[in-house]
Amino acid sequence: MTLILGIDPGSRVTGYGVIRDTGRGCEYVASGCIRTGSGELQARLQAVYRGVCEVIRLHGPVTMGIEQVFMARNPDSALKLGQARGAAIVAAAEQDLAIAEYTATQVKKAIVGSGSADKQQVRLMVMHLLNLIQKPQLDASDALAIALCHAHHRQSLIPHGLLGARRRSGRLRL
Repeated sequence: MTLILGIDPGSRVTGYGVIRDTGRGCEYVASGCIRTGSGELQARLQAVYRGVCEVIRLHGPVTMGIEQVFMARNPDSALKLGQARGAAIVAAAEQDLAIAEYTATQVKKAIVGSGSADKQQVRLMVMHLLNLIQKPQLDASDALAIALCHAHHRQSLIPHGLLGARRRSGRLRL
């Protein structure tokens, strides 16, 4: 059994989701949002970092999936998103978690089957896959979707003997 952390980064709200990959399916462990408020960017990034550290401390995941930055209409927003993403990655890297990155389209395809699915479709499928009765917050359901995408991706690597292999370039470890 592997505990997987999914992160949907944001400079104001960062969603997190923790699932247990049993090898036969995935089980819900925890989810929520790290809310950073509206203060200075430095304080918000510190809140993301500390929040992710706390989630890791509480639940003990060994691997993390995180959404890649997409180019938004507003370059300033994209930069802040990238910085929040970096704070989450550093928090996970300091705890030696293996980290994988997924585009929003990859996550949607893995969960819903369509790269153009909307947030409500993703949330409903996450609820179905994890047998959830209550709707998680949208940022938390996105993070759970990222964790599920990572679990599916890891499962596809097992038959090929690639799981656990480190890339020589030092980039991503699964």
